[in-house]
Amino acid sequence: MAACKSSSAISAAPSSPYPYPEKMVLFRFIFISIQCYLLIYDMLSLFFQGLLSDIVLGLESVESYQKGLAPYFGCIVGRVANRIKDGKFTLDGIQYSLPINKPPNSLHGGNVGFDKKVWEVVEYKKGNTPSITFRCHSHDGEEGYPGDVTVTATYTLTSSTTLRLDMEGVPKDKPTIVNLAQHTYWNLAGHNSGNILDHSIQLWANHITPVDENTVPTGKIMPVKGTPFDFTSENRIGNTISQVGLGYDHNYVLDCGEEKEGLRHAAKVRDPSSSRVLNLWTNAPGVQFYTANYVNGVQGKGGAIYGKHAGLCLETQGFPNAINQPNFPSVVVRPGEKYQHTMLFEFSLE
Repeated sequence: MAACKSSSAISAAPSSPYPYPEKMVLFRFIFISIQCYLLIYDMLSLFFQGLLSDIVLGLESVESYQKGLAPYFGCIVGRVANRIKDGKFTLDGIQYSLPINKPPNSLHGGNVGFDKKVWEVVEYKKGNTPSITFRCHSHDGEEGYPGDVTVTATYTLTSSTTLRLDMEGVPKDKPTIVNLAQHTYWNLAGHNSGNILDHSIQLWANHITPVDENTVPTGKIMPVKGTPFDFTSENRIGNTISQVGLGYDHNYVLDCGEEKEGLRHAAKVRDPSSSRVLNLWTNAPGVQFYTANYVNGVQGKGGAIYGKHAGLCLETQGFPNAINQPNFPSVVVRPGEKYQHTMLFEFSLE
């Protein structure tokens, strides 16, 4: 668990180790208008009047994250993001059992997923495109997963309005499964501004993977046309959210976005009150669109209280429960192979 924030140089300050034995350091860097944390703790963006606002949900202190008070605010989740049905899977004829931390399934890597691990900083760079790279190791059998794996996450401010995240995973000597996701909750009107129902969103996806009663994909691929899941054209979230139960928590199949530099256009989010726009690009096959359905009375930064739909997540990923669905893109990574996952966040005013 580490972090980053800013003023054209990177600085470091010690942080309380509770409840971990490892010494922790809070890293921060600033580049013009964007601030970020490995937990993406906060991020500043311009109003159309030129005023700044923090547009990601978060807690007041590192200690609050360590105590598990955040519903995955701003972190990277893994070894496998999202749900694995019944916490079981078979790889090369061997069945593995995982912690059931979201009954009856295993969610976001188990009880002590990558969001709760202490990541070490292995490199940071200054200059016009400052970056910082974090690394963590997961050993064979950790949370029930097979094989040792080393994971890195590099955040780079490629411009004053663009943030790039590159995630990699390398198994040591045993096949495993890897599917990382970045779990920031966005509210482009400001983290303390209420809900995101007035935000509009466009998703470059003609299909979703429909889910069962426990939010696990059934294995089918369903067209979104003519359903409340259709965001192929920009639409206000509040117009249709009441038609999908608690809210959106679904994997969209990224099958129709334009491509640039090896990434495809995944999503565009717009807040009408501030004119802020977020465009997301990725090389992942899917994106989990989640509308903070289970956030309820969470005490956040600056005394803010976050309620239901206080933010939205765009978790680019492999398809949930892919290891148990042979028709889904594989999440198996074998020795000699490398898991690679890139996200590009572009901010603008329209």
